[in-house]
Amino acid sequence: MKALFATDESWSSLILRVMLGVVMFPHGAQKLLGWFGGFGFAGTMGFFTDKMHLPAVIAFLVIIGESLGSLGLILGFLTRITAASYVLIMLGAIALVHWPNGFFMNWAGKQAGEGFEYHLLVIGMSLALLLAGAGKWSVDGAIAKKLG
Repeated sequence: MKALFATDESWSSLILRVMLGVVMFPHGAQKLLGWFGGFGFAGTMGFFTDKMHLPAVIAFLVIIGESLGSLGLILGFLTRITAASYVLIMLGAIALVHWPNGFFMNWAGKQAGEGFEYHLLVIGMSLALLLAGAGKWSVDGAIAKKLG
């Protein structure tokens, strides 16, 4: 249990987790709450299960992982679990949606869809957090200290 919460108290992990949480929050809020032009929980569940044919449990975990996980990252709570989930979510997004569109984002609107460069950045940031932990000013760090 202690290994789950242990962190190196670094500034770099603090910066990584807060920025990743801030960037992922709108994506999760689209899926869970319908904010920022999203479809909300029911719409996203329907899309994931009916159109993408994902099992409902996977669809639910993606929605919760991106929405609540982003808030957890900002606070530094369950950082390693969220980071591991983001690696899986992004690998799934690349494999199921973005791979045919190539590497680059669709900045000019000339592709059929978005590439996977953003997803690779999320994977890289998540792997760093998975290894190092939450860093300074984290709930995980406080829990690790309590656990001794």
